[in-house]
Amino acid sequence: MYKKITAFAIASVMMVACTTVPITGRRQLSLVSDAEMQQQSYAAYDQFLSEHKLSRDAQATAMVKRVGQRIQRAVEQYMAANNMQQELAGFDWEFNLVQDEQVNAFAMAGGKTVVYSGILPVAQNETGLAVVMGHEIAHAIAKHGNERMSQALAQQFGGQTLSALAGAQPGAASSLIMSVYGVGSQLGMLKYGRNQESEADRLGLIFMAMAGYDPQAAVPFWKRMEAQGGGQAPPEFLSTHPSAGTRQSDLQKWMPEALQYYKGK
Repeated sequence: MYKKITAFAIASVMMVACTTVPITGRRQLSLVSDAEMQQQSYAAYDQFLSEHKLSRDAQATAMVKRVGQRIQRAVEQYMAANNMQQELAGFDWEFNLVQDEQVNAFAMAGGKTVVYSGILPVAQNETGLAVVMGHEIAHAIAKHGNERMSQALAQQFGGQTLSALAGAQPGAASSLIMSVYGVGSQLGMLKYGRNQESEADRLGLIFMAMAGYDPQAAVPFWKRMEAQGGGQAPPEFLSTHPSAGTRQSDLQKWMPEALQYYKGK
C-alpha cells in the first residue's frame, strides 16, 4: 500500500511540476527552481575552475569567448523577440577554455560554459566550435540539468524539492548537484539521456545558425567526433548520444529548419 501511495504521489507531482522547452515545445519535469539550480551550478563551476588550468592560448581562448558571446546574443535576441525573456532570468554567462586533452565541453544552468582544449582539433575552426558550443548552450537553455535533477529527486527521494532535500539531507543534495554536471566524486552519474542529447542537437543547430554560423558544418563535425573513438570507447562527449547513423539522419531532417535562421547572415 505504501509503495502505491508513494508512486501516486510522485505521479501527481510530475503532472503539475512541468515546464516547456523553448522552440521544441517538449514538456519536462521541473521540481527545481531556476534560481536554486543556478546558485548551485555557479558554485560547482567555480570549484571546477579552481581545480583546472585555464588555457594560455590567447587566440583559442578569444575564439571560445567570441563564439559563446555570439550565441549568447542570438539566444537573448530570440527570447526577447518571442516574449520569453523570463527563460533567461538569472543567467550569468561565462565562457572559458581549459587546458585538458579530453574531447569534451559542457554548459551549466545559467550559461556557465567550459570547452576543453582537446576538442579544438576536432572542431578545426570557429564554425566547428560553434557546433560544440551551440549544442552545450542548448542543454542550458532547455534546462536539461534541471530536468535530470528533477528526475533524480522523483526517483530517489520521493519527489522532494531540492531545498527540502538540502534541509533534510544536505550531503545527499550536494552530491546530487555535483553529479548532474559530472563534477567531483560523482562524475558522470547523471549523464543526459538520448532524448535530451537529440534535443540539444536540434537546438544547437538553430542557435549556431541564429549566431551567423553555417549549421551545415554540424554533420561533418559529428562525423569527426565519431571517428575519435577509433573502434574503442567513444569520447565522453558522446557517451549518451544517439548512434552516428541516427544523429546524421536527424541533423539532415532538422537542417531546413536551422537554415531558415541562417539565411541572410
